[in-house]
Parts: sequence; structure tokens; C-alpha cells
Amino acid sequence: MKFSIIIPALNEEQGIKECLLALQHYRDQAEIILVDGGSHDQTISIATPLVNKILKSDQGRAKQMNSGANAANGDILIFLHADTYLPDHALTLINNGVTWGRFDIRLTGTHWMLAIIAFMMNWRSRLTGIATGDQVIFVTKAAFNAVNGYQNIALMEDISLCHALKKLSPPLCLRAKVHSSARRWQEFGVFKIILLMWSLRLGYFFGENPAVLARLYKQGRCWLPFKY
Repeated sequence: MKFSIIIPALNEEQGIKECLLALQHYRDQAEIILVDGGSHDQTISIATPLVNKILKSDQGRAKQMNSGANAANGDILIFLHADTYLPDHALTLINNGVTWGRFDIRLTGTHWMLAIIAFMMNWRSRLTGIATGDQVIFVTKAAFNAVNGYQNIALMEDISLCHALKKLSPPLCLRAKVHSSARRWQEFGVFKIILLMWSLRLGYFFGENPAVLARLYKQGRCWLPFKY
């Protein structure tokens, strides 16, 4: 079973080397594909000796990950954010015959609420069968192609993909934890981000344009069910 680890990146020079060094011991089992969305820093030059393929794409995680998937040779695609680290023996945990799934998550940071947030994310994901990109979604290339990949939307592309994949099979929810940076939580404030993310999910549920939700996300503003 061959894997492809696909990493969308944009101006990640501060952390991309550490991310990619952590993957080098998987290279006998997996190809590493970095898809750059138009970085203006040294992301590409730092990453080049540490990956199998460098691709350039229009900016946007959905576009970048679809581009990586199209170029992938693996039977199983693993979509990894540049600030997230796989658990030990991650590839051996993904069973033969699995269609798709995700890992549990641990948020790295010092705020006391981060452990509770991660616990709730993992619990909610098991209950609903919906994963976030931070939990590192993996999927067979056949299943990914069957649902036409990520929907080309500005935000919530991971939620949309999971809804589509659930029609094929329930996810494999691995208890092994990926470690993901809590930098955005700390930048905006933990409680503010909790409110922000729940409001954006609510907006998506009620059919708000994902481009509007993406703009609000970047601004750190909550979605409201009336004009703002």
C-alpha cells in the first residue's frame, strides 16, 4: 500500500522545515507532495530537498489539495497541514481496506482550555462522522475521485468532503493523536475562536456563501443571520 502525503502551504518558511523533517522516515512508504499557493517567502526553496514533488497552485486549500491529489501516485492520500505533526507509526495505523478516516488531535500550546477543546473536537467528530483538516484526513484515491475531491470553496472544504465521503462509508476515527499548532487560537484568543468557529459552522449549515465565511474568518468576525 503506497501513501501520498499532501501538504498545502502558503508562506510557511518559519515552520516548513521542521514539518518536513518529521516526515523523512516515511519516505520509503510515502511520497511527500508540497503544493504552494503562491508563497512570497522561502517556503519552496526550504522544502525542495525534503519532498518528492513541489507543485504550484492558485491560492486556496481546496485548490491546492486537489492539485496534490491529481499528481499523487499513492493508493491512500493523507492531507496534512504545515503546522501539524503525525503520530508515531501513523501509516501502519491506517488499515488495509479502510476507505477514509482521521486521527484524534492534540492542540499544542499552554492555555488550559486547549486540552478541553481538543477533547470536544475528537468527541464531536466521532459522534457526527465529520472531521476537520487539522485532524489530518486520509482517504483512498479511489474514494476521493468518486466524490470529485474537495469542493472548490473558500472555507469548510473539509466539512463538505466529509459529508460526501460519509455516503460511501463511515470514517475510521483513530485515537492516535496528531499534534497541531494552536497559533490561531492564541493569536485571536481561545474563547473568541470557539465562538467564531461555531458561528461559521452555523453559517455554513444555513447556506451562507463560503467566500463570505472565509472573509469573516480572516477578520476574526462571527457570522450573524442578518446583514453585517
